[in-house]
Amino acid sequence: MGFHFLTTQWFQLNSLCLKEHISIIMQGAFLAFFVIHLALKWLGVVRNRGVNDVEEEDLKKQSITVKQSFSYNVSLLCSVSILGTHCFILLLLFRDIAVSQKCDSSVSVFSGEISQAFSWLIVSVSVVKIRKRKPFKFPWMLRLWWLCSFILSLAFAAPFVTAKHEPLRFQDYADLTGLLASLFLLAVSIRGKTGLRHVESSGITEPLLHGSSETEQIKKDSSSSSSSYSPYGNATLFQRITFSWINPLFSLGYKRPLERDDVPDIAVKDSALFCSQTFDHNLKTTIAKEGPGKAFFYKSTLRFVWKKAAINAVFAVVNASTAYIGPYLINDFVEFLTDKQKQSLNHGYLLGLGFLSAKIVETVTQRQWIFGARQLGMRLRAALISHIYQKGLVLSSQSRQSHTSGEIINYMSVDVQRITDFIWYVNNIWMLPIQIFSAIFILQKHLGLGALAALVTTFIVMACNYPLTKIQRNYQSDIMNAKDERMKATSEILKNMKILKLQAWDNQFLNKVKRLRKEEYDCLWKSLRLQAFTTFILWGAPALISVVTFVTCMLIGVKLTAGAVLSALATFQMLQTPIFGLPDLLSALVQSKVSVDRIASYLQQSETQKDAVEYTPRDETELSVEIENGTFSWDPDQQRRPTLDEIELRVKRGMKVAICGAVGSGKSSLLSSILGEIEKLKGRVSVSGKQAYVPQSPWILSGTVRDNILFGSVYETGKYERTVKACALVKDFELFSNGDMTEIGERGINMSGGQKQRIQIARAVYQDADIYLLDDPFSAVDAHTGRQLFEDCLMGILKEKTVLYVTHQVEFLPAADLILVMQNGRVMQAGKFEELLKQNIGFEVLVGAHNDALESILSIEKSSRNIKEDTKDDDTSLVAESLLQAQCDSEHNISTENKKKEAKLVQDEETEKGVIGKEIYLAYLRTVKGGLLVPIIILAQSCFQALQIASNYWMAWTAPPTADSKPKFRMDRILLVYALLAAGSSLCVLARTILVAIGGLSTAEIFFSRMLCSIFRAPMSFFDSTPTGRILNRASTDQSVLDLEMAVRLGWCAFSIIQIVGTIFVMSQVAWQVCIIFIPVAVACVFYQRYYTPTARELSRMSGVERAPILHHFAESLAGATTIRAFDQRDRFIISNLSLIDRHSRPWFHNAAAMEWLSFRLNLLSHFVFAFSLVLLVTLPEGVINPSIAGLGVTYGLSLNVLQATVIWNICNAENKMISVERILQYSKIPSEAPLVIHDHKLPDNWPNVGSIVFKDLQVRYAEHFPAVLKNITCEFPGGKKIGVVGRTGSGKSTLIQALFRIVEPSQGTIVIDNVDVTKIGLHDLRSRLGIIPQDPALFDGTVRVNLDPLAQYTDRQIWEALDKCQLGEVLRAKDEKLDATVVENGENWSVGQRQLVCLGRVLLKKSNILVLDEATASVDSATDGVIQKIISQEFKDRTVVTIAHRIHTVIESDLVLVLSDGRIAEFDSPAKLLEREDSFFSKLIKEYSMSSTHFTSSNNLLS
Repeated sequence: MGFHFLTTQWFQLNSLCLKEHISIIMQGAFLAFFVIHLALKWLGVVRNRGVNDVEEEDLKKQSITVKQSFSYNVSLLCSVSILGTHCFILLLLFRDIAVSQKCDSSVSVFSGEISQAFSWLIVSVSVVKIRKRKPFKFPWMLRLWWLCSFILSLAFAAPFVTAKHEPLRFQDYADLTGLLASLFLLAVSIRGKTGLRHVESSGITEPLLHGSSETEQIKKDSSSSSSSYSPYGNATLFQRITFSWINPLFSLGYKRPLERDDVPDIAVKDSALFCSQTFDHNLKTTIAKEGPGKAFFYKSTLRFVWKKAAINAVFAVVNASTAYIGPYLINDFVEFLTDKQKQSLNHGYLLGLGFLSAKIVETVTQRQWIFGARQLGMRLRAALISHIYQKGLVLSSQSRQSHTSGEIINYMSVDVQRITDFIWYVNNIWMLPIQIFSAIFILQKHLGLGALAALVTTFIVMACNYPLTKIQRNYQSDIMNAKDERMKATSEILKNMKILKLQAWDNQFLNKVKRLRKEEYDCLWKSLRLQAFTTFILWGAPALISVVTFVTCMLIGVKLTAGAVLSALATFQMLQTPIFGLPDLLSALVQSKVSVDRIASYLQQSETQKDAVEYTPRDETELSVEIENGTFSWDPDQQRRPTLDEIELRVKRGMKVAICGAVGSGKSSLLSSILGEIEKLKGRVSVSGKQAYVPQSPWILSGTVRDNILFGSVYETGKYERTVKACALVKDFELFSNGDMTEIGERGINMSGGQKQRIQIARAVYQDADIYLLDDPFSAVDAHTGRQLFEDCLMGILKEKTVLYVTHQVEFLPAADLILVMQNGRVMQAGKFEELLKQNIGFEVLVGAHNDALESILSIEKSSRNIKEDTKDDDTSLVAESLLQAQCDSEHNISTENKKKEAKLVQDEETEKGVIGKEIYLAYLRTVKGGLLVPIIILAQSCFQALQIASNYWMAWTAPPTADSKPKFRMDRILLVYALLAAGSSLCVLARTILVAIGGLSTAEIFFSRMLCSIFRAPMSFFDSTPTGRILNRASTDQSVLDLEMAVRLGWCAFSIIQIVGTIFVMSQVAWQVCIIFIPVAVACVFYQRYYTPTARELSRMSGVERAPILHHFAESLAGATTIRAFDQRDRFIISNLSLIDRHSRPWFHNAAAMEWLSFRLNLLSHFVFAFSLVLLVTLPEGVINPSIAGLGVTYGLSLNVLQATVIWNICNAENKMISVERILQYSKIPSEAPLVIHDHKLPDNWPNVGSIVFKDLQVRYAEHFPAVLKNITCEFPGGKKIGVVGRTGSGKSTLIQALFRIVEPSQGTIVIDNVDVTKIGLHDLRSRLGIIPQDPALFDGTVRVNLDPLAQYTDRQIWEALDKCQLGEVLRAKDEKLDATVVENGENWSVGQRQLVCLGRVLLKKSNILVLDEATASVDSATDGVIQKIISQEFKDRTVVTIAHRIHTVIESDLVLVLSDGRIAEFDSPAKLLEREDSFFSKLIKEYSMSSTHFTSSNNLLS
């Protein structure tokens, strides 16, 4: 009782002249700040921020006038009106007219009004004087004063509403006027901009305040932002408040489905370039001040967001404050209805006006802070994605090994999304205390000390969240780690899907992804289970708080009247918001904390050494490349022998330097040291001139052939044609359907290996660099093309350039000015060809192996026929002519052959149009138990709503209307019934939440499993035409929506509808007339929703589609980061990334604005219903309705705007999220390839035991509308024989192998192996019985053991035997981990030659009766190639071996040779018989190969 007495006395003491005293203090503080500011300005210490002064004389000379804006006019009008009001009050005071109801101190009243009038006079004069300057924003003092005056007006304008018997004075009306004016000034102060423009007499209008040069540059550089129009950026204050600036887009979207070009641009400040540069500036500033560490990322992010976040916080605080005005006024409203005869109707209408005004302010501020939070999240997302991308371009090799592309894509898609989601929740941090203490204040007013019990209980409930949040944080970390592992494996599998199918490993890797998904599923279930328990506690919290509070009131003797109970119930209902929001806030905080730490750790990873290479101007040195005492290592942290050691190299300008050596000797690493890619431990590297680089594994971008060659350079016809001719691409262009405008698939999937290699050589040549670094450029092309490239390109168009080229082709060594022989990371020999042969210390081994191969060819050639010397010249010209003709006839691009039908390989991503079909919803809802859980969940929610209404109705009905009345039952019985009803409703929530979690996660798991199986069973044509980013987008972002959001979103659609039905039911029980107005308003709501949905749906779809190109571009850039850096193209790729971000931001931003547009209008309509019900309750005669039940109706009506908006918002949001279900369903119905196993056609265990292969009238085409690639192939490969398959690039060799493995199904004819038609058996049965070494060697992340034996079928002894045979045994024995030596993603820590040797080891273990070698030794030196050929001939002595090779000597000793040309069999016979005919294709190939080696045949004698 003592506490109650003290608080009562304090309120009585201060409530008389409290307003006047606070007003005097605030005005005095403002005047003091104003005087200090003027003094400092006069002394020159400060100047106006945001304002650039312009000399008045200059303005007059230029005949410039000021054009006033809406914002300026509003600020001037409101300031002058408030000044006039206070001046009029002063006039009344001087005439002794009472204007105040309470304060009887004339000094206080006079002082307050004089200070107010003086302050607003200064404000008005300041606003007027602004016109004479060049303003961009209002001064900060004005904006601060307007904010403070609004808070003051809001605090002291409320009492006039609750005035009962006293007549309203002029002061009350003045306070209301001041509140409305201050509200407008608040909006102007938050926006800050004056909007004034200077207009010249010539009629030219320009903004007064020009942006900084940086901003202007941003406007020029940002994609289309300088030419396109941003409705939001040019919107007026009124348009921004009402979101009417988006009306034109709605009008268009309602008429027809929106296209991408229909979506307007975003404002400059929202563009990715502006956000990226701003964030980068903050990042550098923070690191410069405080150094690196995880804290730098937090502080940089805070600096980036704080201004916009502060504006959002003001809106959020005002929103939280005004939300409690309704519960505050309920008791007064019930008292008015109880004693209506003694009070004026005006008082009731004023109460209604107070309710309505508070709800309108609440709506405006709520919509603004929510939209502002989403806008800020978009800006932060753009900044983070761009920085993750930029970091990916400069990651060191060591960092790339620890962060796979799948992990980094997760940072960009999932982690960034979680951080930006937290921006939306962050306002709850300041809203939470305001909401709690506002609730406690209202409860204290009506329940006295009972409010203390509510406060304690609230804090206890919130304290329970701490341990739960800590556990949830651990679960979230586990979820992200599990997702990383799954995405990493998925990304790697998609890149190597062709290998998996060829090796029949698809089931094994499918099970691997399923196993990783199971780990992720377990983490998700733990998290959702904990979240369900947390939801149960927090949904039951309001009931618990109300029971404890009412019981406490009963025990301490506080009288519970109907008005007090209803006010308390309304307050408890409002208290649900902070309590409900707390777990979401904590969950978002936990998730964002984990994600921020992950991104911060990533951004701190080591980068390529910036000082590894010194760049010297060309006029200061005659050396192009110089390395002095260089020591380099790919893994400097390991205490091992460095990768390169004691490197000394001096390359003069114009020299041709050849680099050769055995596999793994350090050839590619030497080029990397010149590029600065490998860590330099000591020494000096100097480069003079522009560089161009051709990697060993071709890196091709999605796009056209011309785009890949130009690589950002300007198209020059003559230069381009010379480049194409030198790179032997002219004939290819003639055969492509669109010439050089033919589109290339992802990773160049629709180009042959030779075509990809020549395209990237052309890319380097076109750059017109000074230094060319070519890593084994001739391995993927046939002998004729290789010689043409060497003569026309290397020794032709590049003859004046410095060229360093790695090669295994010895025939290209004699022309070099310098040859470097690498061995064990050192330059063992250096010199010219003849010099190295004379040294006799290793180089002759490489040359000898080549000569042995050449001599074998020449001997066979000579034994078959005699070459006449006198016709040599004629033969040469004849051969050259026939070769060109053969190449013209045979070379084909396998996927763009149809010149009549210009088919596009990579189609635009498929998106549905129009309404999402009900079959999508039904497919989702019926997935688990046939939809049995759905009615149970709805029943649980309905029971919750019914029990909650019953408990509130019980309290309102049984509580006495006044303090003097008696309750209908004893208070303990009333509270017991209430507690039981509340407990029952909480249990219903628990059942509902658990069922939603179970149903949602089970459905997500089933959808994922179906999509995964569908993708794994898809034919290779699907992967050829589908960028990996599209699949990863569904497996990552869309799957996350199904895992964590979809069930909750759909559930809330039903829950919010049930809630609003309950609310309307309660309101109609009070006054059925409410239904009269509710029906047309509901119709209007439905109209708005239908008007909104077409536009929002297409925007959401576009947003989802535009997300994939960001990931795809990022994955491509990561794969080619070395090439991008070598060509110094980082800036161009960063700009492309920013452009893609903006393309995604445009539909996303307008979709967010569309949501607020709808919510704002629905809220206003619900306010209309609420206002009508209030007017109805005030107007109805006393006795018609029960005041307590009427109060209950008002209590529920307070949440009507929220519920009505929530219903539509949830429906629209669920439809937007349902797009993820739609997208996953698309990839769950991919047409499948043939069955893996056909039980009716089981094969014997020893099949194929003979190994004969028969092709009968075989035709193969890649699509129905494409012509046949293989035409009428009829031949037989006898069992146990060695068959060589030769032909020009694109002649159909690889297609034949793909048809054999049924990667491509025959369109006609059959393939029979050992009397079994392969089209009649299962794919797994076929592929698992065949062995292959593919053209592109693929290794998987893991260990050497796993890469050799993924199915774990062999012993360590067998694996070591295979390694020794494929020349890798010694390399692995030198490593500490032995068979467990690490293999990183794509095998990037092993050379390409070593990767091919690992693939050889696989087939040596498998020992199939049929082995296919597809350019298996293209990337190894001649000596190693010779050893491998001997091993294959020994290990597969009596087995069928089909060899495709460009090196003729690898097939010259075959039993049979198949020559393909133009997809047909040109020749098929033994090599000897083919060489007997001079006009045979094979003879021409042999002669061509021997001719290409004539450059060094004269050196053969030196070997002896």
